[in-house]
Amino acid sequence: MNYYQPEMECASRENMRALQSERLVKTVKHVYENVAYYRKLMDEKGVEPGDIKSIDDLNKLPFLTKSDLRDAYPYGLLALPLADAVRIQSTSGTTGRRVVAFYTQHDIDIWDECCARAIVAAGGSKNDVVHVSYGYGLFTGGPGLNGGSHKVGSLTLPMSSGNTERQLQFMMDLDATILCCTPSYAAFLAENIIQQGLQDKISLKAGIFGAEAWSEEMRHDIENKLNIKAYDIYGLTEISGPGVSFECTEQTGMHVNEDHFIPEIIDPDTGDVLPDGTQGELVFTCISKEAFPLLRYRTRDLCVLTRDECSCGRTLVKMSRITGRTDDMLIIRGVNVFPSQIEAVLMNAGYPANYQIIVDRVNYTDTFEVQVEMTPEMFSDTVKEVEAMEGELLASMRAMLGISPKVTLVAPRSITRSEGKAVRVIDKRKI
Repeated sequence: MNYYQPEMECASRENMRALQSERLVKTVKHVYENVAYYRKLMDEKGVEPGDIKSIDDLNKLPFLTKSDLRDAYPYGLLALPLADAVRIQSTSGTTGRRVVAFYTQHDIDIWDECCARAIVAAGGSKNDVVHVSYGYGLFTGGPGLNGGSHKVGSLTLPMSSGNTERQLQFMMDLDATILCCTPSYAAFLAENIIQQGLQDKISLKAGIFGAEAWSEEMRHDIENKLNIKAYDIYGLTEISGPGVSFECTEQTGMHVNEDHFIPEIIDPDTGDVLPDGTQGELVFTCISKEAFPLLRYRTRDLCVLTRDECSCGRTLVKMSRITGRTDDMLIIRGVNVFPSQIEAVLMNAGYPANYQIIVDRVNYTDTFEVQVEMTPEMFSDTVKEVEAMEGELLASMRAMLGISPKVTLVAPRSITRSEGKAVRVIDKRKI
């Protein structure tokens, strides 16, 4: 078996717990002394750093939510002087207020190592060519796998997304062996490779796919079309980005990098910690980050944790694929979308908040349409005027969401209502 850091990936449960306890105690003290926002939460709950002596005391700490991150935007949860931070990454917020995560160089090094573990688990080494087609910039996908590939010593192709012809040209000319992107983009590339008859010119052996939900059926289809083994990867901007957990050759869940992130499963209604093997809301505590260490962050993702022995030799706890959410967030083509974002755009543009989001998956690619009811006055406009209004809304939604939906203006009161209330989201994807 290949490991990037076997002393951590294969550590005994006893040694891992001891390391987690040591790092947790240190992190809680660091956060309490340097983050006024979180100190207030701890004081309100009546807990002090001295009360946290090991990971057994983790449940004494208060939770953090995305609302806290928005309320503390931009610097309220920063745990070090700004001069010590060297990078931000960001995800969109529900009403335009973004979630911003900060990194010291040490934090980036750790993130890179976590992604390196994922690449090595997928069979990667310094002899590989890693083709990174996740988006770069504020989105964590590209920077995360790019840094991980550098750590492994692989030749890294920082392709970002889009420009299919260039993607395929570099994939062939440079003999890319590992593809990193969203599963839907992998499926799209596969279709293009087959349509152009390029299968014999592609050297891929593995893919590391994440940032959106995908099924076992989709995995097998991608594997068959690209003749690769497809691995899942999980992360979120607030915690660091991709590499919080990763899949091994067993493909029965993703190993959590427990030396950096302590996972818990809680009852989303009561907040009570649930035993391994029980589905609930995933919560993470960062125990090695310097600039932005979140404690007991509620991800809103639903999954299961298991500690069954893994044939790959790793002892890191496994989390299942995400089976749902406890909030109304949609993940469309790897982008977080909240109905409230759509609503904010419509209200700002003077439209009534009568709309419907229709999401589907066609040929493994997400489709995204927003239908918006017109007012009676708008309904009398010409087709050309309506098309112009649709274009304006599209531009506003693209600016808010970072993704372009199809925008369709529909007749007044034509959107189906249930008990007088509009059904906001219709998700037809079979994931």
